[in-house]
Amino acid sequence: MISKKSLLVAEIRVGQEYKGSSGAFLPPQFRRFDVAFEGKVSPVAGRIGDRPAVKIRPPGEGLVVLIHETRDRKLDWETYEKFVDFVRHKDAEWTLEAHTQRGFPNKNVTEVYSRYAKSLVAVGNGVGDDVVTGMVTEIVALENPYTGNSADGVLVQVLYQGKPRVDEQVEIFEKAPDNSVRVFTMKTDSAGRANIPVRPGHRYMVDSVVLREPPADLVAATGAQWESLWANLTFAVPGN
Repeated sequence: MISKKSLLVAEIRVGQEYKGSSGAFLPPQFRRFDVAFEGKVSPVAGRIGDRPAVKIRPPGEGLVVLIHETRDRKLDWETYEKFVDFVRHKDAEWTLEAHTQRGFPNKNVTEVYSRYAKSLVAVGNGVGDDVVTGMVTEIVALENPYTGNSADGVLVQVLYQGKPRVDEQVEIFEKAPDNSVRVFTMKTDSAGRANIPVRPGHRYMVDSVVLREPPADLVAATGAQWESLWANLTFAVPGN
């Protein structure tokens, strides 16, 4: 939680297990970068090159939602084996059979990826609700981790094209006060929901990946064989 008189400062990080370099405020790299508060959504005010990427005055006291959607990035996998490890880790082994059926060789795999991230920030009392942003995929907190009773977990819902993702894997990264990170996975239920077990004083990052065949225009532009869409939600749980 931060004071309503403090600056709201946030970094864009891409990496693993809460590790990664801090990205700058670079509009050519994102499709949208917004802040939502009490039903109003506004662009994040920033200057090109700002690092950390977010340094704004809070729009008010309550729950602030930061929304960040990247542009497409191309990735050439070094080996087919690494691609196999990736899709197995993301519980998407169906892509391996589909890869063969689509006539692709087991080498030179090309993927295009984009990220759809949200971060819940408590300003002052932190009261409020997460919002559905309309991004192609996203994770929505169905209860407020700062003001709700999190003893029985924090309920989230995973959406793709506005519909729940049923029986899909979510990966949870739990960062302790000593900066150690525990990683575990869960499956969504018939409504696309997962109840994330949380502990006071810990920070959480919830991740869900859609793997799909890229649309024709993306194939023409990049030569990609696969497209991955990364939904991400971060929040903290108050306590010692």
